[in-house]
Amino acid sequence: MPQLRKDPVIDRWVIIAAERGDRPFTFDGHPSPPPTGFCPFCEGNEDKTPPEVWAVRKEGTKRDEPGWEVRVVPNKYPALAIEGGLGRQAVGLYDMMNGVGAHEVIIEHPEHDFKLREASESHIVKILTAYKERINDLRGDDRMRYVLAFRNSGAVAGASLDHPHSQLIALAITPKIVKDKLVAAREHYGSKERCIFCDIISQELHLGERVVSETEHFVVLCPFAARFPYEVVIFPKQHCHDFCLMDETLLMAFGATLQDTLRRVVDALNTPPYNYVLHTAPNMVPRLGRPDYWGTLAMDYHWHLELLPRVTRMAGFEWGTGFYINPVAPEVAADRLRQYAASGAPATVNDSTAALAVEP
Repeated sequence: MPQLRKDPVIDRWVIIAAERGDRPFTFDGHPSPPPTGFCPFCEGNEDKTPPEVWAVRKEGTKRDEPGWEVRVVPNKYPALAIEGGLGRQAVGLYDMMNGVGAHEVIIEHPEHDFKLREASESHIVKILTAYKERINDLRGDDRMRYVLAFRNSGAVAGASLDHPHSQLIALAITPKIVKDKLVAAREHYGSKERCIFCDIISQELHLGERVVSETEHFVVLCPFAARFPYEVVIFPKQHCHDFCLMDETLLMAFGATLQDTLRRVVDALNTPPYNYVLHTAPNMVPRLGRPDYWGTLAMDYHWHLELLPRVTRMAGFEWGTGFYINPVAPEVAADRLRQYAASGAPATVNDSTAALAVEP
C-alpha cells in the first residue's frame, strides 16, 4: 500500500508509491553524447569566456590563458547581475527588487571528457576549494544573503554544455527551501537544544536501513521522505553549520565520499542525469533590529549535499499540490546502492528497481 511520509525538517509530504515502479515506462539511462563541435570551456578557448575570477593554475601560467586546472568565470548568460542596488519597492500588493546577484561557472577540468567520479583526490579537492573560496568571497558582499553551489549533469538535469562544470549563484534573498530548513532547525534547537540534523543522523545510523555508506567523517543517507528515486544526502558526522569551515583533510574526505556516492548512483541507474545542491550556512548579514538573528546558527544548522538523480518527471499532481510521488521506497534504494562497490559491480539484486518509471 502507498505511504504518506512527512519530512522531519521541512513541512513537506511525499507519497511513497512503490507499485508505480511496475508500470511499463522504464528508465534506460541517458549517457552523454560524445563531444562534438566547439566548446568554450576547453583549454585553449579562454578568450571565449568572460575573464576568470579565480583559478588553480600551473606555475608560470597567466590569467585567461592555458595552464589552468580549475577555472571560475562569470556566467556569460547570468540569471542575475552583480551591479546596482537592491531597489526594493512595492507595486501595489506586490514586492519587487532589482535582480542583483552573482552567477559563476566552475569549470572543473581542462579536458572535455573529464568525469568527476573518476577525479584524483588532489583534483577533487581543488574543485571543492573553488566552491569554498568563491562562497567566502561572495559572502563579503553584504547584499548577498545566500550562495548556492550546484551541479547539473546531463541535458535532462539542465546542463546546456557537456563540458563538466558546476555553478554558483549568489542571491540577495534567502531561498524558501533554505529558509524553511533554517527556521525548522532554529525551532528544534530552541525546543530541545539539539541539532535536528544530528538527531536524524543518529537515528538513521541506529536503524541502518536507509544508510548507503558511512566513513569516519561522513554518512550518506536516502531520506525517510525522499522526493525522488535514489535521492541521497551526504552529511558530515561531526556537527558543522558551514561547508566553508572544512580544512583540506575534510575536503579530501568529503570528495572521496561524493565520488563513491556518484559511482554507486551512476552504476546502479545506468548513468542517469542528476543534480546536486550544496546547502550550507547563509551569509550572516546583520538584520536590522534583530542583533541576535543568527545567535544559534552555529549550533542548530548542519550543512549537507543533496544528490538528485533525474529518473522521474514532475507532472500535474506535483505542480498542483506540492507533493512528490516517489515510486521507489528509500529503504529499497539504499539497499540497492549499498550493493554497488566502488568497482561498480553489484552484489545479487533481488528487487526490480533497475527499471524505473519515468512517467508520472
